[in-house]
Amino acid sequence: MIPPAFDYVRPHTVEEAVRALADGGEDAKVLAGGQSLLPLMRLRMAFPQLLVDTGRIPGLRGSRMEGDTLVVGAMTTHHDVLRDALVRRHAGLLAAATATVADPAVRHRGTLGG
Repeated sequence: MIPPAFDYVRPHTVEEAVRALADGGEDAKVLAGGQSLLPLMRLRMAFPQLLVDTGRIPGLRGSRMEGDTLVVGAMTTHHDVLRDALVRRHAGLLAAATATVADPAVRHRGTLGG
């Protein structure tokens, strides 16, 4: 099925994404990997008026240390979490658990943040 019409924005910063979501209210949804939302839209079980694509916002992908804290960006794919040396070193259980998520195709598209 073809989903109903919707608006689409691709913000360049977290601030732009937050503003777009606030402006869109309850009818705005974040588009991350698209693994869950897009099939629901095709089946006409979800009807967002605005999709906010966070896929290319710098800083939301990958991992880094901030002091003693490991920070993993919400747009980091399951595959990247599994291969990330910082995650394996500081959060080995997270890396191990990520290996059990669905199949390789899903792990390459699905994001840690949903």
